[in-house]
Amino acid sequence: MTNDIDTLDALGLLCPLPVLKARKRLKSMAPGTVLRLLANDPAAIVDVPHFCAEAGHALIGQEEAEDHQIYLIRKGK
Repeated sequence: MTNDIDTLDALGLLCPLPVLKARKRLKSMAPGTVLRLLANDPAAIVDVPHFCAEAGHALIGQEEAEDHQIYLIRKGK
């Protein structure tokens, strides 16, 4: 595993674009690496955890920033 974190800025994008862009970015990443997803779509609070569970990725962190959410996703196999 690596300590590198890739950031995907999905601010301003509405459902389903934050999850679709995260899926595309994760495909190009090595297993075990972490993607930091920035999103302000209200549906992302439900969509991102569901996507991670369905796709085999681990949602290792979720927090609220001033005007958006930050999700940390560890890529599964």
